[in-house]
Amino acid sequence: MAKNIFSTAYTLGILGGGQLGKMMLYTARKFDIRTNVLDPSPDAPGQYGAHKFVVGDLMDYQAVMDFGAHCDTLCIEIESVNVQALRDLRAMGKKVHPNPDSLEIIQNKTKQKKFYADHGIPTAKFEIVDGHDALKTALSKWSLPFVWKASTGGYDGFGVVVCRSTEDVKLIPDAPGMLEDFVNFDLEVSVIVAQNESGDITTFPVADQEFHPTANQVEYVLCPSVLTDDMQRKAQEIAITTAKAYDICGLLAVELFVTPAGEILVNEVAPRPHNSGHHTIEACYTSQFEQHIRAVLDLPLGSTELKCPAVMANLVGAEGYAGNVIYDGYHDLLNEAGINIHIYGKAQTRPYRKMGHVTAISNSRDEARAKAEWAKNSILVKTQDNALGQKL
Repeated sequence: MAKNIFSTAYTLGILGGGQLGKMMLYTARKFDIRTNVLDPSPDAPGQYGAHKFVVGDLMDYQAVMDFGAHCDTLCIEIESVNVQALRDLRAMGKKVHPNPDSLEIIQNKTKQKKFYADHGIPTAKFEIVDGHDALKTALSKWSLPFVWKASTGGYDGFGVVVCRSTEDVKLIPDAPGMLEDFVNFDLEVSVIVAQNESGDITTFPVADQEFHPTANQVEYVLCPSVLTDDMQRKAQEIAITTAKAYDICGLLAVELFVTPAGEILVNEVAPRPHNSGHHTIEACYTSQFEQHIRAVLDLPLGSTELKCPAVMANLVGAEGYAGNVIYDGYHDLLNEAGINIHIYGKAQTRPYRKMGHVTAISNSRDEARAKAEWAKNSILVKTQDNALGQKL
């Protein structure tokens, strides 16, 4: 366990300075833990809370090595980091989380799927198709509907083609990827697991997810789940098994499909704080961000007990707007008890870019859901001009 890390020179390095890094820094500042942040953008949200902010390419070997040389422990807030640099920093005696070998698997969705198959972790049927030639051969064995996913580079609905017709199949790019069963699920849920170096492990309560109908992006996260207690325990057990298989220290967010037959299938994972855990800031005794900091520094893990029902709604850039962001309509929200606004500090908006979130807490989930929807619809994330340069 790390010693003397509060109000000392012991330094936590965070690779990535987006909104997740920014929210990790809340905890670091609370505990007075020294932090360095590396991000390619000089305007990254994480620049303000860190003791030292460095501009650099996270995929550049030397940039990561130079940054890591001045840190005692390193963690990530985004998967796109040079894995070889992380391996070499670990060999030098730096504490690096997550395990670089596991991160390399998670960076590639086809490697993820193969990992689940090899470790007996339940997941949807899939087939790797590295480009159009392999796709043509595979299509004779697949019937619509199915899903194509890019091996790398996909996030927030990008790099995914849901194929319901032959016209959809034509949209699949000539790139490495995989075909995956279109799972007819009743519900998509998330379980966030935390584990420290000492082996202490815990999960946050299961959270349900609602997706935007066209953007293929999480719109609402709702907790507690509507699943039965037995099904929630099953989901948490699968998530813990997955985290242990990956040898994760820190957080692992595990997204799962729940089918009408009662199967629970792992969809994807993220070895860091996750969009599906933002509600924990207000709703749990320990937020996912504090738990991540505790875990990677081998501190005792905090209570994940839910204090009250909560629903988180993403605030994304409105369609038709791109440029310098303006938030319109939030004043009424500031007068409403139980509504919590989080603005990420991104200077530029574009359609469906995650720019912030609101979390509504209440005595019931239904009431929190209604409040969250009202709050989301009350804020317009736009620009002074629309994407065509027209004044609004």
